[in-house]
Amino acid sequence: MRNLSHNRAPTAALQRTRAARARWRSVWVPSAQTALARWRQALAPSAQAALRPVRRYGEYALGGATAITMLVAVWAALAYAPIDATQGLAWRIFYFHVPGAWVAYLAFSVVFGASILYLWRKDARWDWLAHGAAEIGTVFTTLTLISGSLWGRPIWGAWWTWDPRLTTTLILEFIFIGYLLLRTYLGRGASGARAAAVVGILGFVDVPINYLSTTWWRTQHPSLMVTTDNAGHLTGPALFALFISLAAFTLLFGFLLLQAYRLERLQTMAHRLRARVASDDYLD
Repeated sequence: MRNLSHNRAPTAALQRTRAARARWRSVWVPSAQTALARWRQALAPSAQAALRPVRRYGEYALGGATAITMLVAVWAALAYAPIDATQGLAWRIFYFHVPGAWVAYLAFSVVFGASILYLWRKDARWDWLAHGAAEIGTVFTTLTLISGSLWGRPIWGAWWTWDPRLTTTLILEFIFIGYLLLRTYLGRGASGARAAAVVGILGFVDVPINYLSTTWWRTQHPSLMVTTDNAGHLTGPALFALFISLAAFTLLFGFLLLQAYRLERLQTMAHRLRARVASDDYLD
């Protein structure tokens, strides 16, 4: 009897705790949701008014900043930065090769984050963002491989070597080409978006492997050129040319991603409209 009464006490306390939680949820949660909805409704007009100039002129400002920064980057890479004493004029490819690789990393990071958010929130807008970023990342990975081959030919004496950095870059290219092919084959439905999101998440594993390949393995590819202790020995003009090129390519990525996202949204709307028209014709 003592054991039974001892076991009933926690059960009763647990029931009282659950009842208190249920009362709290029934009273405070709806009140908080109502207050949040009223707060959003009150701030919506002012927020829309504040964002209206950004939506109207933000794209033009981003495009203008991209064009100006890119022109400065080209001038800095081809005229302002010094020529390397060992590599000669081929060194100038460095100021386009490294920013291209940076944009590829950035694009696939966006694919990774947007894919996780799509699987979590089931919002098609995250899928649009991931798909657009994957297209841009694939293009810049291809440009990175091409510029690397053009740079390596006079330095290494070969267009291609199975170097760990080059090999993992090529694997990254194949992974995201597969992402795009899978997305195209499965269509714009939820199943295609889910499968592509899984590939985007798993494929991102190659990005840190590619970045750390020169540290983990013996490689012909140059190691990190810019470090906190300036171990890369880049001079002031060379650092300026590199950072302005990185800024220009980052702005270009943002501008292209905006266009790709908009195109994805329009294509999805057109696909849904065609499906609705076909359904109406079938019913008629």
